[in-house]
Amino acid sequence: MFRLWAKVFKDNRMLQDTCITDDRQDTRTHKVFRALEEACYQFDLGKPIWLDKTITEFKRHSKARFTQDNFIETIDFDYLEIQIIEED
Repeated sequence: MFRLWAKVFKDNRMLQDTCITDDRQDTRTHKVFRALEEACYQFDLGKPIWLDKTITEFKRHSKARFTQDNFIETIDFDYLEIQIIEED
């Protein structure tokens, strides 16, 4: 089982969160992209862009923050954070 926790923060307070699960037999990368897409759909956000610093942070900690730099449109929160909390 693969589970990804997505959270939206503003002023060091969590505004929204969701946990996305995926039981399909697929690569970790595909599961992360699908879960991020689902979380953005639930939060009514555009999909963020993976910058080099975001990729490095995610590889190192299985956790990444998407700030205004990662979004094309203006966001009304400080950052979107994703974290893998369980994987097979």
